[in-house]
Amino acid sequence: MNTIAPDSPAALRSARAENPKSRTRDLAQTLGVTEAHLVAAMVNGTSVVRIDPSPDRLFPAIETLGTVMALTRNDSCVIERDGTYLDYRSGQHAAMVLGPDIDMRMFPSHWVHGFAVHDGDKRSIQIFDAAGDAVHKVHLREASNIAAFDALVAELRVEDQSDQIDTTARAPTEAAKSNPEKLDILRKEWDGMTDTHQFMRLTSKLRMNRLGAYRIAGEPYAISLTPDAFTEALHRSAAGQIPVMIFVGNRGCIEIHGGLIHRVEPMGPWINVLDPGFNLHLRADHIAEVWLVNKPTKQGPAISIEAFDAEGGLILQMFGKRDPDTDAWIAMTEALGAEMPAQAGA
Repeated sequence: MNTIAPDSPAALRSARAENPKSRTRDLAQTLGVTEAHLVAAMVNGTSVVRIDPSPDRLFPAIETLGTVMALTRNDSCVIERDGTYLDYRSGQHAAMVLGPDIDMRMFPSHWVHGFAVHDGDKRSIQIFDAAGDAVHKVHLREASNIAAFDALVAELRVEDQSDQIDTTARAPTEAAKSNPEKLDILRKEWDGMTDTHQFMRLTSKLRMNRLGAYRIAGEPYAISLTPDAFTEALHRSAAGQIPVMIFVGNRGCIEIHGGLIHRVEPMGPWINVLDPGFNLHLRADHIAEVWLVNKPTKQGPAISIEAFDAEGGLILQMFGKRDPDTDAWIAMTEALGAEMPAQAGA
């Protein structure tokens, strides 16, 4: 299929009509446009409507929808959680949803393009960043409040209902950045951490990034494992019924699963968690590095298993969920680190 210029909405609509069963994201990649361009081309003021994407207006309205499915993805992983958006907390730089089922961190500056989509019996809210990449989507379920969806569209509808959008160049993934001259300071201040959120401030101060710091820190701070270690960790967590926290995100949103996982199934290059109310879809073949990381906190060690792609981008993280079974998570990761061989050249 030939690529189509993003400023040709009519041609994009024709391609959509010719490929009705194709996923929007997949079709957009085939056409050489962003997903947002393809969605925008379908804007007609009725079934596809441009809406205000600002979280402070959007999330109170989403809460009225009741039970929905929250979806966040990056190029290598998709996380889907069913529930109701509750306990929204505003923030200029970072906002949060802290419900028992849907747990998210949002970065409002990346919530640039918003659409409400009504396709047959399917309804969704879709948010994209300035580059046209999907930030977050809300899909209505059978039990969702349809009248509330219609009210949301009416309330958040913007005046500009054009079928074209302007996008900016996608920011490249930052490669691993280390500063070996600061290794002693890194280890000393790593030992002094009391909260995992202090880590990013530490690496920034030392002119490193997450992966770069892991590569030089050494044991017991960070242990390099083979790429299949994350899949093995999913299987072991399910088999041992160990509560976990799985973080999947992009530049504009991080979505979190907290609890048990049960059914872990491979399907081609994908490794999937297929549980009621929670699905995870991970391209295992995209994983280039896996790290077992130990950060100190006031509540005890925060031990994570983290997967990165070939460009150095973080795909997802998994921690043990803090509860009476934390010891089971620690024991599992210790066994995993002892049994899985180190990643050569990391």
